[in-house]
Amino acid sequence: MVKPSKQNNNRNNTGNAFKAIGLVSAIGIDLAICTLGGFYAGNWLDAKLGGSGIWIGVSVLAGLVVGALSIALVIGKVLRDNHE
Repeated sequence: MVKPSKQNNNRNNTGNAFKAIGLVSAIGIDLAICTLGGFYAGNWLDAKLGGSGIWIGVSVLAGLVVGALSIALVIGKVLRDNHE
């Protein structure tokens, strides 16, 4: 027989596991979307302004930076929510 407090602990652990899965998924999707957005923006700039792919490289790097900043904001929000 499981004690009631242990049952509550198992429920909390299950909730935390789903929260962690959601957080990791959000991080991956966020980084992928920002990087792909940078690629397509660079491709468009390359076609409009001309270049040998330099705009694609610059835009992908900018997308990675934006994705990293976005991930930092998401992690900061999750950490603040866990402390409240």
